[in-house]
Amino acid sequence: MPIAVLAPVAVAALPSATSVDAAVGVVRAYYAAVSRHDYRAAFALWHGRQSYARFRRGYAQTRYATVMPIPPFESEGAAGSLYATVKVRVDALLRSGRHQHFAGSYTLKRVNDVPGSTAAQRRWHIVDAHLASVPA
Repeated sequence: MPIAVLAPVAVAALPSATSVDAAVGVVRAYYAAVSRHDYRAAFALWHGRQSYARFRRGYAQTRYATVMPIPPFESEGAAGSLYATVKVRVDALLRSGRHQHFAGSYTLKRVNDVPGSTAAQRRWHIVDAHLASVPA
């Protein structure tokens, strides 16, 4: 009997794969992977426009980075896909000990649950980022 009471609570606490909260989770996972120096995992969250080698070089001097998503988060549908915009503040520590601070946004995309779509297409992927250096 207790299982029937607990199961709906646990399921309700999880964001749906189509929710903008799931897209925010991808941005958080991206920076967690960068901070672990797991560049393959971070790179896999992109719908790539650059090579893995170039991507990895971009983080060569980063010791770790943290991200703070800034609500409200927006999403919209377009021709069988969903797009989400996640505004962020990023703080990074370089191997030299210097701190860097950025603000901007990430755009993520996922294909709707339509016949013929693959599981990979139905996951949120980062498709664009606009970050600018800001003072601490």
